[in-house]
Amino acid sequence: MSTVVGRTRWKVFALVFVVGLAGVGLMFTGLSRGALAASFSVSGMSYKASGDKLVSEGVVQYGSVDHGSSGAHPVLVNGFRKARIDNFCQSFVVPALPVVGDVTVKIAAPGQAGMSAENMVLGVEQVSGDMTLSNVEIGRDAGTFDKGPGGAQGPSGAFGIQADGAQIDRLRQVAWSTTASTLKLNQVRIAASAGHDECF
Repeated sequence: MSTVVGRTRWKVFALVFVVGLAGVGLMFTGLSRGALAASFSVSGMSYKASGDKLVSEGVVQYGSVDHGSSGAHPVLVNGFRKARIDNFCQSFVVPALPVVGDVTVKIAAPGQAGMSAENMVLGVEQVSGDMTLSNVEIGRDAGTFDKGPGGAQGPSGAFGIQADGAQIDRLRQVAWSTTASTLKLNQVRIAASAGHDECF
């Protein structure tokens, strides 16, 4: 662990402070009145997302559960007032379709800030990468968050983390849900292919 004045940098901290990314199409819901995690019943499939670099402002994180017809999925809820991702990629696998078998759907938004979002909240299963957090508060009551998106708070008394901002390089993530008030994908490319051709 190394520290810099005004910031905390922990490579391994990504295992505790999980940062998420955005979904598109059937995988995200835009909410004009702010973002609420798991405000819908999730599908039975998680999805993968990756990026060269994520930069965000107004970050919060706390534990929760995403519910769906496939059961309950423990997640770390991650909220961002603003976020952008360079060379964004997201993929999910639709299993056992008639005739063709497994099919991978891949969504790509290349280049700097290929994906950008406001008031984004995610239900994340796991993530890896190199992370830098700015002015982080670890162990804060999740019911008292004041830096993330409006409404992105956990139960009163629950363990929480918030920070002024976060950057994560070489991001790799698995998640169940995403909501955002706005989500933009530059030069987006969406493709389906037989077999497994995921982002990572």
